[in-house]
Amino acid sequence: MSNEPSRRSFLSVSAAAALMLGLLKTGPAHAATGDVRPFRVRIPERDLVELRRRVLATRWPDAETVTDLSQGAPQRTLKALADYWRTEYDWRRTEAKLNALPQFMTEIDGLDIHFLHVRSKHENALPLLVSHGWPGSVIEQLKIIGPLTDPTAHGGKAEDAFHLVIPSMPGYGFSGKPTTTGWGPDHIARAWIELMKRLGYDRYVAQGGDWGALIVDLMALQKPAGLLGVHTNLPGAVPVDIDNAARAGGPQPPGLQGEELKAWQDVLFRYSKGQAYARIMGTRPQTLRALADSPAGLASFMIDHNVTSLALIARAFDGHRESLTRQDVVENVSLYWLTSTAISAARLYWESKYSVIAAKGVTLPVAVSVFPEEVYQAPRSWAERAYPNLIHYNRVARGGHFAAWEQPQILAEELRAGFRQLR
Repeated sequence: MSNEPSRRSFLSVSAAAALMLGLLKTGPAHAATGDVRPFRVRIPERDLVELRRRVLATRWPDAETVTDLSQGAPQRTLKALADYWRTEYDWRRTEAKLNALPQFMTEIDGLDIHFLHVRSKHENALPLLVSHGWPGSVIEQLKIIGPLTDPTAHGGKAEDAFHLVIPSMPGYGFSGKPTTTGWGPDHIARAWIELMKRLGYDRYVAQGGDWGALIVDLMALQKPAGLLGVHTNLPGAVPVDIDNAARAGGPQPPGLQGEELKAWQDVLFRYSKGQAYARIMGTRPQTLRALADSPAGLASFMIDHNVTSLALIARAFDGHRESLTRQDVVENVSLYWLTSTAISAARLYWESKYSVIAAKGVTLPVAVSVFPEEVYQAPRSWAERAYPNLIHYNRVARGGHFAAWEQPQILAEELRAGFRQLR
């Protein structure tokens, strides 16, 4: 039985029906164009039954021969994940969360782009585009929607409010899958600029981590009318010579001390041992067909993004209550599985010619938040060199690579502070 979902799996509704259902708060942005159409998620029950059957039928390999994470995702973690996925997890709850939010689809450059558009009730809210990465999705951003659109209910002030636009990248989630080459980060940056223009926003800011961090940097390089500045939690701040040296495996550049030396060591590890997933997606994405055939295989590949995130996820499936829950992890993997986007998402690595973390010459205002368990912690000295118009730099107390997912309140506070002077 094929697991490729048809377009009929996802039900669009007319604008009139959406208004009757109270699914969206409209404004000039939606009145401006008929190209934006409301969207709702409805996965056929047969796909959920087939998912559970495949999880149950997993052919497990031998367990790892070490007691740490040096060989990848542990067998015990994946077996606990599979058991939870098959017996406890309910996709319909995730579907309901998504459908409770205003979702839309629009065609840009021949490709359908899915996005959430949640407008604040507060006057003078600042429009903010939030771009996810891999193995993230719009699900990764759901926890920040309340704090950013309704700050008075989450420890902020009315003047801190944002209107949120959260798109699914091409080939990810409910967005269309490119059938030709050319949908790399530059193209996505242009598409996000077009999306904000299409929604009627003539002044806005943008935020991203992982691929999203690169995309908002590239948006800033294009300097579109209306983009006031960007926020990143994975700064493109590594000096180009240092990034090149780390990519080549050394030697260590001279003169590095303190935070810069630690950042060099992290970047060197990232290129030498911490990016196995990226190497294969960047060179042979189509070879990863097994990810489209085995739910457990897909989950194993997705949770092994970096050592600290994997450790956090492993603890969640060992029964520890921390910043990520079992449901957080499984609903994100489920989105990739049910939309059959493992391969289409992987191709973005093949399309990209950029180092995400290297400096690129961005001159627009930039706010930087450094999370202690990110793949590297950008020193202030590097951030100031990479972003000469640095308007905010802060090292926060907790959190890692998936900032919105792990520490939504901290990220919300950082966005409020980082963009305050641009309002």
